[in-house]
Amino acid sequence: MELDERKLKILQAIIRTYLDTGEPVGSRTISKYSDLKLSSATIRNEMADLEEMGYILQPHTSAGRIPSDKGYRLYVDTMLEAKESEVNSLREEIEEKAGKLDDVLKQVAKFLAKNTNYATMVSAPRYQTKHVKFIQITSVDPEHLLVVIVLDNNIVKNKMIRVDAEVEEEMIVKLNFILNTTLNGLDLVEINLVLIQKIKEQMGAYGAVIDSVLDVIGKTLVDEEDPEIYTSGATNILKYPELSDKSKAAEIIGAFEDKETFHSWLGLPDREMNSDTHDIQVYIGDENHVDSMKDCSMVTATYQIEEGVYGKIGIVGPKRMDYDKVVGTLNSLMGQLDDIFKEK
Repeated sequence: MELDERKLKILQAIIRTYLDTGEPVGSRTISKYSDLKLSSATIRNEMADLEEMGYILQPHTSAGRIPSDKGYRLYVDTMLEAKESEVNSLREEIEEKAGKLDDVLKQVAKFLAKNTNYATMVSAPRYQTKHVKFIQITSVDPEHLLVVIVLDNNIVKNKMIRVDAEVEEEMIVKLNFILNTTLNGLDLVEINLVLIQKIKEQMGAYGAVIDSVLDVIGKTLVDEEDPEIYTSGATNILKYPELSDKSKAAEIIGAFEDKETFHSWLGLPDREMNSDTHDIQVYIGDENHVDSMKDCSMVTATYQIEEGVYGKIGIVGPKRMDYDKVVGTLNSLMGQLDDIFKEK
């Protein structure tokens, strides 16, 4: 069975009507669309074909039809036309309270919840690569050294290491100099065996100390802390009858409170992001990674602060979400954020 132009128009009419009303859509309702000019009987036949093809469902025997996940997916992939959403006051709203990055991200979450009427979440950025910016080793007592490592994103890590014998102050000064001149600006991959051997040769009898220090540096470069996630508008979910069932709503809102649920999803992109795209993705129903979101749709976008520094924005709503508005708003928002981050 072929999905011809007429079936596509009827499917589009069903989806748009269901997005507006939240109620199953019948052939009589569709026949009122002036651009279709089809009889109720013809529409009923086409709707039967669409149901057989899996694009719409009949929730009750005598009821109209609602879109299936497959129908929503077709709508998103082939019928969605980008809309320019007016976000003229967005920049002023954000920057009014945004002295720091976390302020900006909180404002973004609030703005999206208010303007889409859905629930939103924004992850703080993660760093795809980390480079050594500065290393400082200090003697605490004869058996311990304090290693302070500063990365190029200004993350500071402190680690105490135990030594078998006291390291003289002169050697600590030398070690600091060698480590900083050799490792400055390098990431984990670039700290290879040749460099390690070179450092050990320069430090002579302190090879064991070098091993301990380099072990700390290596662990610091690969450690990945879960970023903060800012949420807003979780109670917007209750506005949609299909999600307001007591147990269902509790699961969804509970997922927002348990932010760990979204860390793997709103983390780094799986691949290097092109500079001219924000990697907008739409997840419908069972495509969602979070079990409690199987009755929802989620639209995500990736923002970039600078090369290698990424975060994600997610908007959650019912499967009858107004995808046009959400994608349009995200596109406009991401353009505004690009300008804001370039100036910071």
